[in-house]
Amino acid sequence: MAAFLVLLFPLLLMVFALLMSRVEDRLRVATTTVTENEVEEFFDQAGPDDVNVLIREGWAGALDRFRLRRRPRARRARRG
Repeated sequence: MAAFLVLLFPLLLMVFALLMSRVEDRLRVATTTVTENEVEEFFDQAGPDDVNVLIREGWAGALDRFRLRRRPRARRARRG
């Protein structure tokens, strides 16, 4: 039984390391899509609903909603 555990542990450790590298890659991509300026602007202009979305859905959902809400203002400013 001990020999089986000795052989099985390194295999499980390698599988765990491979899975964690995939998770890390996904996190790295997710964090590079948000710039520091976007975070500052979000916190300066975010309302309670935006903060609730941030808590429920994370940065991706909150910034998508924030950008959609802000988009008509940018178009009006360009026209005027």
